[in-house]
Amino acid sequence: MQIKIIIAIYFFAVVAVGVYSFFKIKTPGDYYVSGKKAGLIPVSGSLLATILGGSAILGTIELSQNIGWAALWFLGSASFGMFLLYPLSKYVNRFGNYTLPELLGYFYGKQAEVISSAIIPVAWLGIIAAQIIAAAKILSGLGFLDYNSAAMVAGVIFIVYTLIGGQVSILKTDSIQSIIILTGLVFLFIFSFNNNGISPVESFQTNQLFNDSFSLIDLIVLLLTYSVTFVVGPDIYSRLFCAKNEKTASKSILLVALILIPVSFLLTWLGIFSGNAAEQGIVGFAGELLPEWAYGLFIAALLSAVMSSADTTLLTSSMILSELINGSLNNAKALLVTRILIVIIGVLSIVIALYLTSIIQSLLFALTFFSGAFVVPTLAGLLKLSINKKRVVAAIIIGGLVALSGKIVQDFYHNLTGNAIIISSYFIHILLLFTGNRRSV
Repeated sequence: MQIKIIIAIYFFAVVAVGVYSFFKIKTPGDYYVSGKKAGLIPVSGSLLATILGGSAILGTIELSQNIGWAALWFLGSASFGMFLLYPLSKYVNRFGNYTLPELLGYFYGKQAEVISSAIIPVAWLGIIAAQIIAAAKILSGLGFLDYNSAAMVAGVIFIVYTLIGGQVSILKTDSIQSIIILTGLVFLFIFSFNNNGISPVESFQTNQLFNDSFSLIDLIVLLLTYSVTFVVGPDIYSRLFCAKNEKTASKSILLVALILIPVSFLLTWLGIFSGNAAEQGIVGFAGELLPEWAYGLFIAALLSAVMSSADTTLLTSSMILSELINGSLNNAKALLVTRILIVIIGVLSIVIALYLTSIIQSLLFALTFFSGAFVVPTLAGLLKLSINKKRVVAAIIIGGLVALSGKIVQDFYHNLTGNAIIISSYFIHILLLFTGNRRSV
């Protein structure tokens, strides 16, 4: 009963912040990027909370139960991507305003902006659904809701919170949620170590980073489909657009990249140590290991992780589509359309979560398609490389479809063949963009 009360209080507090923030919104810019006034702590806290979503936390734990210490590469590759973004972040903040498609439009023209605005929200449905899946697994793991009911309850709360508060409420809560996430994970790590008596450092061997379930080729594909989405990602860029200046954006990226390294080790250890000890996954495992007060903190941490990623991805997707429909986000009509789209996209994500219950599968399907479509053109624009601008739209569409087909082959038919197809999407981009009549961006 105490856990139910904690969860109810948590969700009530989150929605209350959203309501409070609603009355602080004076302009569309406040709703979309919190007025571009955010300092180091809110930007860093929001970045960390966004990355450490339920899909990352539960996904890493789930992955480590299957492939052992090789799961370190999952969040390790996220940290690597953030380090790569560090020198580029000042350009993202300088050239961008609200969304990634808007940035691509700045580099390549209106057609590139339109096609990316149509594609990204579709791909990001899988990301939002992954957060709902994670929330549903947390709530159903507590035993008082079945999975489908938990998915619908969590999805509705995500929609309402994002709908009313926008970026103002997200930045207000994300820094606090980051602290809750890290504290909850540290408590579980300490109790697991004390209970087991085996040092995580002593149990780790470098030769365990690759095994029969995770090869060097798998790492390369992970870097090309997951790591790069932290170099080029709508949700990451949406945090940078909120920063008050380029220096704040860059410092936030570096700080979060450093924090992700120990967090990756901590989560992988928890997955390996928990194993199949609990029938209800990490939620049940934590319930068996922690005292009630610490268990309540851990559940709040997981829910905080899910909430912080869900609201960011949901708002970002809705903003992109609203900009496509209205041509600009700087008017009251666009704000109304954005809120309507939040509801529509949120409901579609709930439906996906009801039928696709694997966190990692939902996450990587979406990210594979996105990376195959947008990583090379965006990096070329930020680095001011000379490319064939006339082929950008074709490269986005073909690259995304090839990468997605590779992911389907990898998951359902043949792993090595699927990986080869995914990697080939990058060669297609190189062939299309860096041959023929090239012009500097």
